[in-house]
Amino acid sequence: MLNRTTLDPETRVLYGDSLQPPPGYVFDAAIATTFSLDFETALAAPVSLALFAAENRDDILSHPLALLEGAERIAGRLVVFADAGHLNAQSRPHSRLCSLLERIIVEVAAPREGAFHPKLWALRYRPTRAEDPTLLRLLVLSRNLTRDRSWDISLRLDGELTRRVDAKNRPLFDLLTRLPDLAVAGISDEARALTAEVADDIRRAKWTTPDRFDDVTFAVNGLGKKVWQPAPCARLGVISPFCDTSALDLLASLPTAAKPIIISRPDQLACVDAATLDAFEWVSVLDEMAASEDGEEDSASALQGLHAKAFIAEIGWETVLTIGSGNATRPALISGNNVELFASLQGKRSKVGSVEEIMGDKGFGRLTRTFVSSELDPVDPAVGMAEVRLDEARRALCRGGLRLRCERIESQDGDTDPWRVWLIPAESLPLRGMASLSVWPITRGDGHSRDVLDAVRSGAPVDLGTMPIVDLTRFLAFRLVADHDLASALFSTSLIMDGLPPERHAAILRWVIDSRDAFFRYLRLLLSELGDPFSAALAAQEGAGSMTWATATDDAPLLEDMVRALCRGGERLHAIERLMTRLEAGNDTGPDPIPADFRTLWDAFRIALQDQDASHAG
Repeated sequence: MLNRTTLDPETRVLYGDSLQPPPGYVFDAAIATTFSLDFETALAAPVSLALFAAENRDDILSHPLALLEGAERIAGRLVVFADAGHLNAQSRPHSRLCSLLERIIVEVAAPREGAFHPKLWALRYRPTRAEDPTLLRLLVLSRNLTRDRSWDISLRLDGELTRRVDAKNRPLFDLLTRLPDLAVAGISDEARALTAEVADDIRRAKWTTPDRFDDVTFAVNGLGKKVWQPAPCARLGVISPFCDTSALDLLASLPTAAKPIIISRPDQLACVDAATLDAFEWVSVLDEMAASEDGEEDSASALQGLHAKAFIAEIGWETVLTIGSGNATRPALISGNNVELFASLQGKRSKVGSVEEIMGDKGFGRLTRTFVSSELDPVDPAVGMAEVRLDEARRALCRGGLRLRCERIESQDGDTDPWRVWLIPAESLPLRGMASLSVWPITRGDGHSRDVLDAVRSGAPVDLGTMPIVDLTRFLAFRLVADHDLASALFSTSLIMDGLPPERHAAILRWVIDSRDAFFRYLRLLLSELGDPFSAALAAQEGAGSMTWATATDDAPLLEDMVRALCRGGERLHAIERLMTRLEAGNDTGPDPIPADFRTLWDAFRIALQDQDASHAG
């Protein structure tokens, strides 16, 4: 998190902490954008927003009831826009809870055939006291919504919602406003309305400028004619994991007092012309010791290395520090084919620091070493061409009108898989240069994969097999392999599913809340108030439910919580009523997790709720 005069690597901030509301406030709404996304991290985000923070993602993922309640509370108040075809999949089955993200994730495509690459959170928090103002928060990130353990940089801006439009927020407003029209498989009216609402709020935000900086401005590439680039300056420093010759030639021409300096990745620098690198004073890469530092999580399956992106320019007595999503590449800075977001902070060099101080041994530079041009060979052109073909095939699959259809089949005695799913191409897709294509629902794993390359090329429907209702999902995993095995990709995308039964959601609830203990723990979560993260975290713990209902003397805490919820207007009790209705819907043969004595108690609360609603209506 950027809160010191330099990009100090000792300053570490957890993603979840950045989402937490300020004291006296609760989460109200958010719009997020990301290039890539993994389902588990996206599933953990609603818990961080609505219930409680945790030291790392795995702490949250160990509480399926919290994941369920987080998704329930956030539904209709969070939309995440991600680049189509860059939802990370895996070979093993994903949790069935990931299907709840169908209401949250919207896949989009950049209008100029580039990458949709911005990473931001626009959040709104409402006060617990009516007299306090509504607060807004903007996170401008270099990282995606994944378990990536790379070195990143982010900017957090807090502000108040005002009645006055601030022209400096116009680029943010334009970006958020355009998002629904970039959706590749449609967007719900609810998500479209929420996006427009948050965009209008962000337009009227008054931001608190970070310490030691005097001003902040924003820029977006890829949506309009103008392409943001760093301005001419005296000195320039660049941190960019990806780079190419044309963009580095541009950047090398900007400073007038000294050659620029750059920190990048060795595999990228190996592909840049030697004459271009000679135009830089320092050419550095992240030291291997820094790249392997992994913090709290096991890094075996997480990306590492450099992912931060920054442009540091000295202009007169000022230092301008620009962070965001854009790399030093042609699509990001020259052609404008990528959709990118930049935030530029300006302050006196005496307070903010010079390029050398920020990127040198006193700052981020102490994690780097000099790049040696002979340490890596450039990428084989054949592999590069295979990756281009792979990307073309990925885009075709995500934008080619593929659909899913599910249908109930005649139930046989003991049949636990009463639903059949079909993949329906809208037209034939050539998928040139591909050797194989296999697909499977993300809830099933690749043990249930089907080879569909010939069918997709011919436009023929494909039978994806039968499955129980809880495995029905719009998210399909794709494994693409290029000719001669030169490149491969494993990803997921969300397809429109015809015939998806409305009771699927209730079936997922019953799958999670499958016992008396789970039912009471979930009641605890339902009764935990927004803004009370300790109670929510305690309720999510194993064994926290049945202990409260074991004896008559133990009934008091739960009963007190229910009475308190009734006195506060009954919102949480209405959530319990919805829960019980869903658990009962279509559950003719499965075990009943709702104890009979609780049903008796609930009948009394249902009458009280009806009386309360009637008095409010009158």
